[in-house]
Amino acid sequence: MRSIIMKTSLISLALLAGSPAAIAANSLVFCSEASPSGFDNAQYTSATDGDAAYPLYNRLAEFEKGGTVAVPALAKSWDVSPDGLVYTFHLREGVKFHSNAQFKPSREFNADDVLFTFNRMLKADHPFRVAYPTEFPYFTGMGLDKKIRSVEKTDPMTVVFTLNTVDAAFIQNLAMNFASILSAEYAEQLMAAGKARDINQLPIGTGPFTFQRYQKDAQIRYKGNPDYWDPQQVKLDQLIFSINTDPSVRLQKLRKNECQVTLHPRPADVPALKQDPQLKVLESPGYNLGYISYNVRHAPLGNLQVRQALDMAVNKQAILDAVYQGAGQLAVNGMPPTQWSYDSSIKDAPFDPDKARQMLRDAGVKEGTELTLWAMPVQRPYNPNARLMAEMLQADWAKVGIKVRIVSYEWGEYLKRTKNGEHDISLIGWTGDNGDPDNWLGTLYSCAAIGGNNYSMWCDEQYDKLIKAAIATTDRDKRTALYQQAQRYLKQQVPITPIAHSTVSQPLRANVQGFEVSPFGRNSFFGVSLAD
Repeated sequence: MRSIIMKTSLISLALLAGSPAAIAANSLVFCSEASPSGFDNAQYTSATDGDAAYPLYNRLAEFEKGGTVAVPALAKSWDVSPDGLVYTFHLREGVKFHSNAQFKPSREFNADDVLFTFNRMLKADHPFRVAYPTEFPYFTGMGLDKKIRSVEKTDPMTVVFTLNTVDAAFIQNLAMNFASILSAEYAEQLMAAGKARDINQLPIGTGPFTFQRYQKDAQIRYKGNPDYWDPQQVKLDQLIFSINTDPSVRLQKLRKNECQVTLHPRPADVPALKQDPQLKVLESPGYNLGYISYNVRHAPLGNLQVRQALDMAVNKQAILDAVYQGAGQLAVNGMPPTQWSYDSSIKDAPFDPDKARQMLRDAGVKEGTELTLWAMPVQRPYNPNARLMAEMLQADWAKVGIKVRIVSYEWGEYLKRTKNGEHDISLIGWTGDNGDPDNWLGTLYSCAAIGGNNYSMWCDEQYDKLIKAAIATTDRDKRTALYQQAQRYLKQQVPITPIAHSTVSQPLRANVQGFEVSPFGRNSFFGVSLAD
């Protein structure tokens, strides 16, 4: 596989780096849609950041390729105590960290690296966290800062996690991007040099690719790791992310073989892609949700009647037809129907603009009240055209007396500002991360997720009680009953308006082998190769 040659046009070379020597043999170019904010996975929640960091790292457990089952990775096995509160991880030997111009590891991966990775997130007074203060939205949003009592080692290759409460999704959680294992030795060197922030921009991991360089809004370059502990996963010499925000540009590059894999085509483009003999389109049912998020901390959105009225005024079918163009399924719930415990009895309120207008009047909302509607600047699997959706909502809400001003920012800035609650209403969405209902109902709507992925800033004690009880039992029937109660309560309180679950279409060149559509929307190049 290492001898495979990729023929790439001189146009492609110039676009990527301005030099014909820029693309080496056996290289794959991925047309990405946005620039990552950094490579320290624990800090970020977007798929853009996750994709950019994913080639560089491993976790204790990882999801099987194309599936939702967590399998051993940096931990070769683990044991769970009968009470479900103690997890003992037996670590894989012979795993090497990457090196760069600033860092040459003096030892292999061991328990100290696991302790550093998790204690930095767990302890506010951790020395590295003091040196480089940052937030950990996944870790806190799932309540792991409260659930984990301690992380300790019993020997150099054994780590013990002790929990305060049972977490039925604990192994699934540790297979997520935020739990990528970092080098404690590298962190110590960065602290000593006063450069702790470099952990985010000059990443060191154990993954199948090593970091070469990053040019914002242009490209990220990786090199195949010859020392990777699972050699069959490294079949490319180089991996290049070519960053292109315009879907038409990405499509053009794919057709010209200037990139071999792209993402998020416009639904209208998919039929033609399927007809091109040089391409193939992988498809998967959407494990995702595109939705409208109401910031309940901004008047008048804290009023349930106002949220109900806005929800009732949304012409979902028109949005589904225009934005998703046959590649979406109408959403009525806070998670997709492919997620176990989904409550199929939940129904939408009827589309009724006249009643919505009257409800707004009854709630004391004046005609012409202005609200900001934030529209994502990028395509996501759950929303192929946020700008068009925003314009349609602007028209829908104008009919009930609400004046909407559409706002947008660069993707990283958009996420930062919406997490801070600067918006009135935002378009956002989610692709599941770990196959567990808590990844939806806890990660998106809980009190702990405010400042993370809870863009509604909605905190409800009754709701939180249900989801906390559900995650604290391993009995799936009991969990299902509790989660269904939570779904019904969420629907009643309307912190969001669900819009659609989008079918995922993944275009790539016909000679790309080993690439699979992830149910979590992850673009992984582990084990991917190019045929002659």
